[in-house]
Amino acid sequence: MGNSAEKFLDFHTLLVIICGIVMGTIARIITLKVDTRQNPSFPSGYFINIIMGFVAASLGAVAIPALLAKEFTAVTFLTLAIQHFRETRNMEKESLEKLEHTEYTKRGAAYIDGIAKTFESRNYIAMLTALLVVLILLLVATDGILVNAMLAAISGTCIIYALKSFTKGKIIDDICTIREGKIAIEQSDLLVDGMYVSNILGTHRSRELFLNEGVAFVIEPKKGKFRLTIENIGQRQAILFEATRTFGIKRYAFTRRNFKAGVLIVAFVTIIRDPKAIIDVIKETPVLENSRKIHTIMNTDLGGTFNG
Repeated sequence: MGNSAEKFLDFHTLLVIICGIVMGTIARIITLKVDTRQNPSFPSGYFINIIMGFVAASLGAVAIPALLAKEFTAVTFLTLAIQHFRETRNMEKESLEKLEHTEYTKRGAAYIDGIAKTFESRNYIAMLTALLVVLILLLVATDGILVNAMLAAISGTCIIYALKSFTKGKIIDDICTIREGKIAIEQSDLLVDGMYVSNILGTHRSRELFLNEGVAFVIEPKKGKFRLTIENIGQRQAILFEATRTFGIKRYAFTRRNFKAGVLIVAFVTIIRDPKAIIDVIKETPVLENSRKIHTIMNTDLGGTFNG
């Protein structure tokens, strides 16, 4: 046991582990998105996620050296880490669900599930980056501090890029074109580009409010098959949530499908009226996992049967 411990703690192995932990933590920092659109919030959520990334990286970095030292309990620690990350996902999901009533509009169950899964997957990115960096450094087996640091930086950057590319999902801008719609009101009916949206604007005040301060957007899929994505109720809720969360809402919020034109209409009375900026936010809304369709099916001619 003493020989194993000595081997585990020799200078080269310690250097390799440190390089792995650093690159794994950097991977978690790179995959953080802190802005007006996504979680975590700044600074508390930011700090918590960095610490989680550090823990994940540490577990990934020590796994291979521990196995080489015949400390097979390392496998058990990795299993426990995965279980812990799943519990973290559930905690994030529960936290967001409890905050639903505090938002302008609800995220919806589909969006919350997607956010929670993203949090979990980013911890895996940190752990895998650290593990693979350590593996590469052990295979090269050089004692030079500078050489190890440079090799860790190069290999770590390539691994992070590959993992980010693999886990990157689509956004609305990838599958749709978005334009500002023209608002019109006929009696109590709200119309956008001549398309019916709602009939609840029965008072003079509500009509004036929407005409003067309301915004409306027409979201048109680039291909017919993408209608199945944007017309999904969870995806529609996510689009409306991002738009209203960023710019606020005074009153009224609608998403309306127009089956004849094959478009989705989003309309609401915003606190900060900046149509171009709102379009940019809608473009960056993630395409939710539950609204994606199987490519082997959707690449057939079935998509061509849709209008629009």
